[in-house]
Amino acid sequence: MEKLMVEKSPPLKGKVRISGAKNSALPILAASLLGTEDIILEDVPELKDVRVMCEVLTSLGAKVEKLDKNTIKINSADVNNYETKYELMSKMRASFLVMGPLLARLGKTKNSLPGGCAIGTRPIDLHLKGFRALGAEIDVDHGNISAYSDKLIGEKVYLDFPSVGATENIMMAAVLAEGETTIDNSAMEPEIVDLANFLNKLGANVKGAGTSTIRIKGVEKLGGGTHRIIPDRIEAGTFMVAAAITGGDIIVENIITSHIKPVIAKLKESGCIVSINNDIVRVQGTKNPKPIDIKTLPYPGFPTDMQSQFMAYMSVIQGTSVCIETVFENRFMHVDELKRMGAEIKIDGRSAIIEGVERLSSATVKATDLRAGAALVLAGLISKGTTEIKDIYHIDRGYENIEEKFKNLGAKLYRA
Repeated sequence: MEKLMVEKSPPLKGKVRISGAKNSALPILAASLLGTEDIILEDVPELKDVRVMCEVLTSLGAKVEKLDKNTIKINSADVNNYETKYELMSKMRASFLVMGPLLARLGKTKNSLPGGCAIGTRPIDLHLKGFRALGAEIDVDHGNISAYSDKLIGEKVYLDFPSVGATENIMMAAVLAEGETTIDNSAMEPEIVDLANFLNKLGANVKGAGTSTIRIKGVEKLGGGTHRIIPDRIEAGTFMVAAAITGGDIIVENIITSHIKPVIAKLKESGCIVSINNDIVRVQGTKNPKPIDIKTLPYPGFPTDMQSQFMAYMSVIQGTSVCIETVFENRFMHVDELKRMGAEIKIDGRSAIIEGVERLSSATVKATDLRAGAALVLAGLISKGTTEIKDIYHIDRGYENIEEKFKNLGAKLYRA
């Protein structure tokens, strides 16, 4: 099992280019099942999760071809299999996103319950609620979920929580439904907008993505097209925090700054200098950062996917910082790992109180989930000695060329 060894490093300096967004690429790959002509996807990050999703598409009858490192060609004209294999579904939660496209395209789908990071329950009831509203019959039997419908009919769907996955799955099912579908209290994340833009390029009629109400007018079929995946706002935020925690000076390229306003705001609050120039952000750390409080919320609030990275930073800010997690109930698993490194953090329900320490110390830790792994890398960069991070397959699920990018900034880390 591979490990990541992170040594105490100098302040990170230089430029880093942000890859395409994992959380945008995965639903768009799933949505490719709806197309009947060639689809070219550009700036697709080379990640384990992306490889799994491509395997899922292939198993369903799609033709998937890698044109170069970050460009994929897909043709789903002959898709005829509606059942996703358990061994693929169990590897990654996002594979459940093929359910909406298959229901729309083939009128039936069968999937096992999804896997992924153990950061909370993330129930799929909202996905199923949306499918039922469109007229699908749902069967749940021994961990398998089947949905089928002779014809999906547009309907109004209200989401009790603005779930990203449910919004995406219902949107994909609705594009071929008869009539108009309205999704109220929909998720507003940039990845939702990217998916809608992709679907519209194929011939769909989706309006309102990025707001709390999305309207979809059903069409008879979708064709093909070329689409570039948006930059990964979480990867961008991770490198911005890397500049802050090491007191460095990093220029982050290929970034949509409107997607990371809360991250920019909190870094400025802590005393960092943040300069913006179109799709480039420069972050200069400070020797004496100020305590900050964060509260995770659905977009456009502070992203839950940046909570653990900020907690690593907050653990060495003198004074008391507070982190409140409202999105996932089990997203403090990284706290015990940071405490192994000397962090002083107390958990009270969904709140974490962080008393900044002067320095962290190296330790053997494990990446309990994707973003926790990123937080431990950041903590390792400022810890005396060498930090050994286990279970780094989580990190590889969401960060493309993480060692190479950090090394180019002066970080000392390697795989073992």
